[in-house]
Amino acid sequence: MAPHIVVPLDGSPLSEKALTVALSEYPDASITALHVIDPTEPGYSYVSADADPYELPQHGSEQWYQRAEETAEELLAVATEQAEDAGTTLTTATAVGRPGREIVRFAETNDCDHIVLGSHGRDRESRNLVGSVAEAVVFRSPVRVTIVK
Repeated sequence: MAPHIVVPLDGSPLSEKALTVALSEYPDASITALHVIDPTEPGYSYVSADADPYELPQHGSEQWYQRAEETAEELLAVATEQAEDAGTTLTTATAVGRPGREIVRFAETNDCDHIVLGSHGRDRESRNLVGSVAEAVVFRSPVRVTIVK
């Protein structure tokens, strides 16, 4: 039976790189691309650098959730195309909640064998080697986690 791998996507270049790694390193795996909409952190989903924050919907509003769902659909559509280009099919899923918790919960409830995750580790001054979402996943995951930097 082929392993089931979950690849969390937030739209950042590192999450896209994680998907590329999963598709190339595990061509026979069943891969699920997961996007988590985080209602507590308006900036979790990657927003392009040229986006005007004054034109974005107010965090927590109905328009914000609608935009977050549209962003998820767009990210997962791009991931599906990338998988097709690699000659494989991809399952997609969306969750709402804290990303670290939702990624681990998804792995636990969907019989996943492995998580391949891009990590930002944005703060060079700190001792953190991985970003906070990656850290939460690594320490709580019941399955193997590969961090892509």
